[in-house]
Amino acid sequence: MNNLQTNFSSDDTVKESKFSMKTLERSFYSKTSMYCFFITVFLFLTMYIGTGQFAKVDLMLMGYMVATFIFFIGITVRMAAWLIRPATNQMIKRSIQNLRTKERTTRNVTAIVKTLVDNIILQKFIFKRGIYRGIQHWLIAWGCIGSFAITFALTLGWMHFKLIDATTYQVMVFNIPTIKMHANGLLANLFYNGLNITALMVLVGIVMALLRRINNHDLKVTERAEFDLIPLYILLAVTVSGLLLTLSYKFLGGLAHPQLALLHQITVVLFLIYFPFGKLFHLPIRPLATAVPMNYQEEVMVDTRSCNSCGTKYSSDDQITDVKTILHAQQFDLKLEDGTYLADYCPSCRRRIRVMSQLNLGTVKGNPYGPVQTNNGIHIPGFGRKRSDEFYNKDEK
Repeated sequence: MNNLQTNFSSDDTVKESKFSMKTLERSFYSKTSMYCFFITVFLFLTMYIGTGQFAKVDLMLMGYMVATFIFFIGITVRMAAWLIRPATNQMIKRSIQNLRTKERTTRNVTAIVKTLVDNIILQKFIFKRGIYRGIQHWLIAWGCIGSFAITFALTLGWMHFKLIDATTYQVMVFNIPTIKMHANGLLANLFYNGLNITALMVLVGIVMALLRRINNHDLKVTERAEFDLIPLYILLAVTVSGLLLTLSYKFLGGLAHPQLALLHQITVVLFLIYFPFGKLFHLPIRPLATAVPMNYQEEVMVDTRSCNSCGTKYSSDDQITDVKTILHAQQFDLKLEDGTYLADYCPSCRRRIRVMSQLNLGTVKGNPYGPVQTNNGIHIPGFGRKRSDEFYNKDEK
């Protein structure tokens, strides 16, 4: 009796949560607008906490702050549009399902750690294409990540420095006191010059990328200026203007500092607004590469799904199931006469099935590895040669 009451109460809770979620969604124009609202509220709340109820807002950073909100809203819109696609949506569902499965905990943790180290930190997938491209991409990627972290933390007030005494600063994170450091110490100088260090990383990477595109004639055939070159030019403008700003106040006595500060702010605002809608959008979605080892590789680089025809192992069960679901969602009917699907066969057998279908021969008969028989009983006569009686189907009335 107690078990029945527990089941009924849990079912009621699930129904109430679903009802409340649907009611909440109906309050907005779309799910995307709802997500954007939540992101905006989250940013305001963290800013409220970090700045001590907006008491420490730097008005000189107002342009950066507005651009930061546009950046996060743009990222939310693009992510929502990307995740609603059948293939991506199914991959996310499979990932959530596997993350909730206790039996897969070890595999999930291994996949996440491996992706973090190989694809994010070391970026081995780029180094496989060449050492030069690997170094170039690594410098740009980590230079941008570091710049984002520092810019957002300072602009939204997530981090600031509190003067303890004449020679000591304390780092405040969300208004919580953390480490103390000497004003002229090594750690303090790393904090002060964090953006300069990341800007130099990006600058070196951008120069390498531009030189590669200038000297590699094969790239000129496929590259598009608005997609491949404009991101590099915008990044170059941001880094150069930022480094000129540092050069002005450190070595030139503040020469043209207000003009350079305005120029740098314009380039950064332009970059933040452009980022979600251009080529650089691949940066925030790269961590989703975790889904491949976590969902579709039962053993790394080892297939476990057997072909229905020849028995060759060519994929995994989860991957084939997801392929069928995705194709069904896109209204592709690839079900065969015997009730199987084209995805149930290895690539070689799929090609054979297509050939036989195009020849009106149905399924492959006999030895699947033998030569394809193209004789379908229809005789095509030569010059002056009569057609066979079977051609006219005289027996049919």
